[in-house]
Amino acid sequence: MPTVVVMDVSLSMTRPVCLDGSEEFQRKNLAVHGLNMLFEHMASNYRLEFTALMAFSSLWELLVPFTRDYNALQEALSTLEDYDKTCVESALQGVSNVVQQEWGSACPCQVVLVTDGSLGIGKGSLRHSLQTLKHRGDDKKFPLPFPFPTKMFIMCVANAEELQTTDAMDNLEELLFLSGGDGQILTVDGPLCMKSVQAMFGRLIDVAYSPFHAVLHCGNLSSDVQVFPRPEAVVVDDEVDPIPRTVNTDLKIVGFMEIGDISSPPVISRHLVLPIAVNKDVDDVGGGATEELEEEPSASQAAGKSPNICVLLHGSLRVEGMVALVELGLEWYGMLHSQADSKKKSNMMMSLFEPGPDPLPWLGKITHLGPISEAAENPYGEDDSKSPFPVTPQVKRSYAQNVTVWIKASGLQTDVQKILRNARKLPDKTQTFYKELNRLRKAALAFGFWELLKGVADLLERECTMLPDSAHPDAAFQLSHAAQQLKRASAGDPQYAGFDHNIVPIPTDFSS
Repeated sequence: MPTVVVMDVSLSMTRPVCLDGSEEFQRKNLAVHGLNMLFEHMASNYRLEFTALMAFSSLWELLVPFTRDYNALQEALSTLEDYDKTCVESALQGVSNVVQQEWGSACPCQVVLVTDGSLGIGKGSLRHSLQTLKHRGDDKKFPLPFPFPTKMFIMCVANAEELQTTDAMDNLEELLFLSGGDGQILTVDGPLCMKSVQAMFGRLIDVAYSPFHAVLHCGNLSSDVQVFPRPEAVVVDDEVDPIPRTVNTDLKIVGFMEIGDISSPPVISRHLVLPIAVNKDVDDVGGGATEELEEEPSASQAAGKSPNICVLLHGSLRVEGMVALVELGLEWYGMLHSQADSKKKSNMMMSLFEPGPDPLPWLGKITHLGPISEAAENPYGEDDSKSPFPVTPQVKRSYAQNVTVWIKASGLQTDVQKILRNARKLPDKTQTFYKELNRLRKAALAFGFWELLKGVADLLERECTMLPDSAHPDAAFQLSHAAQQLKRASAGDPQYAGFDHNIVPIPTDFSS
């Protein structure tokens, strides 16, 4: 998940702050100190994170494009210059341009906006931008929400009391709401000083950049791993009282499957899994959608000195063309798989499925899967000529049936006429007659169209009275029986009005 740091270099950031009677600092100096702390943390814990640095006042400038070189980011911070008034809208437009040019509109991104809470003055100020939101044309549309998924963190080098004396906090909250609301506004607690700014950036690190350490278990073997980026909590919408689900720190491999059987499953997010015990060199590719680890001789030697199941697992999955199913929590699963962009560069990824016992319909319930050795016969056949997947569901899916839909009166009239035509050909068309009758009956019950059942029953009774003398005697019995069943269903009799209940032919015997 790349990060864009947007630094306010307007004149308001040069306001002095006196620190205990010692040398005066500007708010910009405090902000630079906090960002240096953030970059040092990311260099040691988030070394695979791509970060860009922008500066803005009335205009914006990309100081450092997306990179993993945090020394370059810190050097750019030390050479910041001061410019004119604040224009947040211009900076947001710059963020949108830079991210889309580098990553497109599908990659999620984090935006860290560092400012003093000043909204600017006059046209171009944040206050003016928010007031004119509803009076803009398509050519001057406000850049929020971004066309890509984003989390915005607004770092204010000011305390909450200072922001609340004006409408700055209200405007910043509205800005956060327009971005999607997935983020935070962080302010300084207490007086402005180095320590309080460090504490504010420390809260940002805890929320957005704290490393996710876990233990990967495979049978009796285990390994310490680190997951990038940190998995987010997931809320299941169809629950009555949804509780955010988090990934466990114990990741248990429950089985292995061929890549062809797992296909391309829908996933919530994808994460890079790194072994902690093995030192691997990170290849700085200078931008791109996939983080990569380069397997070099030094890494292999380190792996020989420090055994790690993660390295063995990664190589095995890549060679065998398989994936490992991982239990992330209660009824929540994912998969580990190898991803390679070239012969030299590869990495192990973890993809998170939707929470639930059967996230992939063609596999059935994950808990019902088992090893081949426990099957009566090899489900893949001796020559891999067959596969047990996709699993055939016990209940026929609605999209695999001929659903009855009456949009126009002519459609309903056609279905009724079809029943009457088969009724006049009884007993030769007995099976077809009851098939069409049950289809119409189920549709009427689904729509609550009780009057239709009674109307069709009246029609069948009328057909029964109009039977010619040459008609087979079984026809009268079947018509009377069907009409009686429909009338009982239209009256709401629970024994006959059940949706799964079918009307079956009445048994008769005219052999004598």
